[in-house]
Amino acid sequence: MAEWITGRWGTTFLSLILAGILVCPGWTKHGIACAAQQPDAAVPREEGGVAASGEATEYHTPLAGEPFQTIFMNRQIDIQAQDRGHVTALSLGGAFYSPKQGATSATPIGALFLKRVWQESRTRNQISIFVNDLEFDKSFGHLELITRLENNTVPFGQREVVNNREIKSSDTIWGTAIGSIGPGLRYKVAPFQVDNDLRLQLLGKVGYFYAERTKDTGPNLVLPPDTMLYGVKLRGRYDGMRRNILELPHTGMAAGFDLDYMHRDTWANFGANPDAFFSKADTQDYVQFNGYLMGVSGIPGLSEKNRLFISIHGGVTPQKSADRYNAISIGGGPLPGESDDLCRPDYPGTMFNQVLVSKYALLALEYRRELAFFIYLHLRETFIWADRAAVTDTNRFMFKSTLGAATTIGLDTGFFWNSALYLGYSWDTGFIRNGTSGSGLILTWNKSF
Repeated sequence: MAEWITGRWGTTFLSLILAGILVCPGWTKHGIACAAQQPDAAVPREEGGVAASGEATEYHTPLAGEPFQTIFMNRQIDIQAQDRGHVTALSLGGAFYSPKQGATSATPIGALFLKRVWQESRTRNQISIFVNDLEFDKSFGHLELITRLENNTVPFGQREVVNNREIKSSDTIWGTAIGSIGPGLRYKVAPFQVDNDLRLQLLGKVGYFYAERTKDTGPNLVLPPDTMLYGVKLRGRYDGMRRNILELPHTGMAAGFDLDYMHRDTWANFGANPDAFFSKADTQDYVQFNGYLMGVSGIPGLSEKNRLFISIHGGVTPQKSADRYNAISIGGGPLPGESDDLCRPDYPGTMFNQVLVSKYALLALEYRRELAFFIYLHLRETFIWADRAAVTDTNRFMFKSTLGAATTIGLDTGFFWNSALYLGYSWDTGFIRNGTSGSGLILTWNKSF
């Protein structure tokens, strides 16, 4: 792609795109590698053309991993086939908020993604130093042995945001590290790409929780003790989606669920509703459910360049068991697209892990238009209902039913150096800032190696 982008016409075209579009997040695991050649009449143009046989050809969106040839701006473009079972990608960027969310006006983004699929094993790793998700699976036919390691060990104080104001006295350093192991079943499903499968897994979990005070922690804030964690997870996944050249869902359906039971070995009654009393047993053990369903397809009467996407996420933790340290977390960031990231509930324009809920339902509707084979514009409307949590300086924990909606316009595009950009802008009706509307701006650059 670099050769024709650096040409006079390509530079002008890309400059107009980047100058005219606001930014939003994306999660592309592959860039685009193209070689410019002389035009060949046997290669179909983007809007369709004539094949060497003389028959008319119908344009089709280039799909992830497949070779692709086209004529673009009087240049022949050749995209090489890619091994989607061998991926190394770096994602960098940032999110910006106006007005601020609490005292935060910007959040950096950075992660390394590693995926390897071999004949009898596979691994998927998302690494961002303080927050990591590592998995290695060994196959024995359809039976698998699943091993996982997750940690959220940010070494800085974390403050709760109530009524869009940071509660300074809630500042606490806390985190978890959890290892999981157990059996699973995996079956390949149509369209039989590297990420298309049906999985059912039962994992035993052992971990550790810690909490520490900072100089700003309020004197009335009682921290839970450091403790071992023991639990069980039942996890199901189905991915029947085919993705386009920028790894965006192009057609098909996906669904999944997580059912978690966790026991906190040393615990007490933390964060319960102040109007009711719950015993230590109510908060020491908890069950949590999360699920999702999504699909993408064409629009009748319109070309393949027009796609309609819908997703539904939902989850619940019994309110008597929910506290600051186990409530479901909803945040912003790159819109989910990669198979193992689809389970993540995303409310555009939200600061990472800002919104804690005991239960929620999230609906997203998106229209996407392929402007060129490497450029995709989308409009997304996201609706949310949640019992949202708020913590006070006396450690009381309350939930309030809240509604909201966010409108997003975004652009995915191939970029220099076998990379991709995702650019976009979101406007929220007031869910994030307690009734005050606001906007979010996010940019990620994803480099494939």
